[in-house]
Amino acid sequence: MAIWLVPAVLGALGVLMFVRGLFAVGKGRALGGGFGALTGGLFMAVGAASALLGLNIQTYQRLTYEQPVAEVTFAQQGPQIYDVTMTLPDGAKSQYVLRGDEWQIDARVIKWKPWANVAGLDASYRLERLGGRYADINAERTAERTVYQLSTNPGLDLWALADQYASVAPVMDAKYGSATYVPMADGATFYVTMSQTGLLARPANDPARAAVESWGRPVQTAAPTSAPVPAPSPSQP
Repeated sequence: MAIWLVPAVLGALGVLMFVRGLFAVGKGRALGGGFGALTGGLFMAVGAASALLGLNIQTYQRLTYEQPVAEVTFAQQGPQIYDVTMTLPDGAKSQYVLRGDEWQIDARVIKWKPWANVAGLDASYRLERLGGRYADINAERTAERTVYQLSTNPGLDLWALADQYASVAPVMDAKYGSATYVPMADGATFYVTMSQTGLLARPANDPARAAVESWGRPVQTAAPTSAPVPAPSPSQP
């Protein structure tokens, strides 16, 4: 990686100059050898400082890295009824029908220690559920619910291994459930990503952005208007 090239070059030059300086001192060239060793030591110090700076930068990069999880699109079929298409990073597509005003996606997450992130281990996840939500709490209690399981438990279960084997503990920071939910809207597309802190859903087009911007605002209803009262007609003689 380019970020480690400068420290590596400086460190290698420093070691070479330092060793040559020591050899020169051993052969009686104290002044030249001492200067070479001192210069080599300076190069090694600068290389070490550059490596520490690179490590710090790498830490920030890994901790803010987001891996794609899914692309989710919506087509409204009726009041609070949406056809949903979920596309995974490998191109696999799934179709669902969700009822409600919002949608939620859940995952199990294993988060690694920061030093393990720097080494290349990003938060591991497994999608669990996709479901619809109602904005109104009473509807959430009584209306028809729609929820789908997104994964089974095939093969080796990393979550279970983290419970059973203490050797995983030094590199594992936490394991937890993560969920994110945003409103549904006709024609909306959202990108779901996994960061080191959990799931994120971001609007990917104008309908999705409009739905998020108006999310939670009270519905404005027009005030009733009264028809003007007609003036009484003049009485006929």
